[in-house]
Amino acid sequence: MPDLRATTLVEAPVRTVAGALLDTRLLAASVRGLGVRLSGGSGVLHVGAELQGFVGPVRGRLLVTRADATGVAASLVDGPLPSFELSTDLVETGGGTLVVDCVEWNSPGGPFGRLADIVVGRGLALKILEARAGAVSRRALQMAEAAVVVGAAITRDGLLLVQQRAFPVEAEGKWELPGGRVDPGETEAVALARECVEELGVEVGVGEQIGPDVPLRASLLLRVFSAELAPGSGEPEAREHRAVRWIPVSELDGLDWLPADRVLVPGLKELLSSV
Repeated sequence: MPDLRATTLVEAPVRTVAGALLDTRLLAASVRGLGVRLSGGSGVLHVGAELQGFVGPVRGRLLVTRADATGVAASLVDGPLPSFELSTDLVETGGGTLVVDCVEWNSPGGPFGRLADIVVGRGLALKILEARAGAVSRRALQMAEAAVVVGAAITRDGLLLVQQRAFPVEAEGKWELPGGRVDPGETEAVALARECVEELGVEVGVGEQIGPDVPLRASLLLRVFSAELAPGSGEPEAREHRAVRWIPVSELDGLDWLPADRVLVPGLKELLSSV
């Protein structure tokens, strides 16, 4: 099985680099100049998302198997090769985040397959990794300067609080975590506590960040933190949403999440397993 590895050092925090990796529009744009087309997804990668890739007339379908603060991974589930695996691991260092890319594949047997591995496979794979690494580095630096929307992963007795959107039309009925924008002069913790009072009528204590930064737009990202209800704060109410619910870890995968919040599901599973 041929494999190809490449490393890039990005001068940005690991969670921000992880967020840059989730931007499917960036990934599609970075490989377009190489004659590779990529489509599918909802703008951000999440576990279970499928991407369609085209190299000239040849089509392949990739399934995302990992998308969290440690990096991303995808496997070929339909295409011309017996197997194709892409993984990106992130390592925090004193000088930034080390991005470690690895591509592994099997080509059809025989002399033609071996020749394709040498002449086509490695050459194209290396160009894709180089283009993607440059795009991720640029996007991570852009995200480091972006405005922030904060979200609260509020837990109680092993359950997670979620709320259902009533508007706009494209988001109606979908579920998300409580939160909102950080106003000028606010810290992220102060903004999140304020938003929980405004949206839910409860006070919370804010904990550690959960999962990666999630790209929303070019200059806006979502950052989610663990949280707990303050003693005596009462029961959360749906003041600005259609409904609120407490859900167990078993319902996380099946919930009709907004795309950005679905990215956080692996981190939310880990959080619920630890409380």
